[in-house]
Amino acid sequence: MLRFASALLLLCLTVNANAADSYITRLLNKPVPGGVAVIELGKGAQAPKATYQGKPVLVVKEQDTWRAIVGIPLTVKPGTQLISSAGRDLSFTVGYKKYPEQRITLKNKRQVNPNPADIKRIDNELAIQIKAYRTFSPNTPSNLLLDKPVNGPLSSKFGVRRFFNGEERNPHAGLDFAVPAGTPIKTPAAGKVILIGNYFFNGNTVFVDHGQGFISMFCHMSTIDTQVGQQLARGEVVGKVGSTGRATGPHMHWNVSLNDARVDPAIFIGAFQP
Repeated sequence: MLRFASALLLLCLTVNANAADSYITRLLNKPVPGGVAVIELGKGAQAPKATYQGKPVLVVKEQDTWRAIVGIPLTVKPGTQLISSAGRDLSFTVGYKKYPEQRITLKNKRQVNPNPADIKRIDNELAIQIKAYRTFSPNTPSNLLLDKPVNGPLSSKFGVRRFFNGEERNPHAGLDFAVPAGTPIKTPAAGKVILIGNYFFNGNTVFVDHGQGFISMFCHMSTIDTQVGQQLARGEVVGKVGSTGRATGPHMHWNVSLNDARVDPAIFIGAFQP
């Protein structure tokens, strides 16, 4: 019995050491609403498939171990969550995170309470953008530690509860950088342009697929300098900063999505704050 207990303890220590030594886990594992969970899937020659809330998730190999990189929607409550892989359920725990509030005054009241024609347009545009967010291509992302699309200070963090003219609307789904109009926006990882449009809220917008449901979205741009289907190398320009759509002034807004969940881009640039 003592020998068995010692062997079990050694196994546990080995597993824990493996997890602790994981660079990807140290970098990305921030399991809160709007965060990311890194879950070990085991070893093997072939990449295992995994799903969360019925959607495929990003799987990468680190040394000889496969890991699922799972995006956690802001709407998920703290507690136990499950992913499915190879016929088994694997659990992870979502912690608590409180997001701040932001109050914004807009002169254009239609951008707070759209009219019926606006709402029809917004619904159509939302369907198009959700389809892009749900793109799942087989290629592995070129890098998980992302570059900043622009160099500048943050003006609004991810997850902020937003009140426009005193009325609460959807939380902030990305990061805003305070940079001048015309500043070039560079893709933080290699990818393919999968959607371009001019939308009611987002203005001039570009979606870039980095692989396996790992998507960047840039909006409020003054100009778009790329086209659908274009393959971009890391650091290539997608467009320039502007204030199109629902914006009070020029800034760069960047969304990151994993398995159709908008997550905090700060995680991927080493700027996450618990």
